[in-house]
Amino acid sequence: MRIKMKINTTYVTVIALFMLSCAAGPDNPGVEFSPQMYHSIPYEPLSQILDKEAGRWVSSNGEDVPAEFYNSNPYNAFNMTMREPVKGTVKRGQDLTPTFAPDDYAAADLLLKNPLDSTKAIIADGKALYTRFCTHCHGSKGMGDGKVGKVYKGVTAYNSASVVNKGTGHIYQVITHGKGRMGSHASQISPEERWKIAMYVKVLQQ
Repeated sequence: MRIKMKINTTYVTVIALFMLSCAAGPDNPGVEFSPQMYHSIPYEPLSQILDKEAGRWVSSNGEDVPAEFYNSNPYNAFNMTMREPVKGTVKRGQDLTPTFAPDDYAAADLLLKNPLDSTKAIIADGKALYTRFCTHCHGSKGMGDGKVGKVYKGVTAYNSASVVNKGTGHIYQVITHGKGRMGSHASQISPEERWKIAMYVKVLQQ
């Protein structure tokens, strides 16, 4: 009798624990959609998956159909899923401004020409960009009297004899590579934005 009671008690306890362990999971639908998105297998870059059975566990489309991860393209050379650009390729929208040595300001001033038209909209953009990136050192009027410029002396005023006659190519080069105590701003300002700032600086020099 006692043995039977112990067995029944054990059954009830196990069933109770099993029932208590079951709970609704609102974040788990219980079904995986596109499981390859969750269980991705990393591949070597610029390679092809030549094994027609790779990823067969994901879906069963029949043995006559390549498995999920097979992506071989017989028309691609060197078994690559992507082709490397041809040498000298220019991507769409790529900036084609010639580059010079960081300290070759004379060549940049002579050879670089601002590709943007001097319109009110362009100058307005240049002013906004100048205010954001330049005012703190050079001041709102380009006199080298910005809040930072007052602390760190030596900020060039745009009406000084050394720069007043420099062209936008020189200004573009300085923004790109820096000069003196000014560091490069190439990582912060796009080429087009540099030209806009250069154009606005020339407005301040008038």
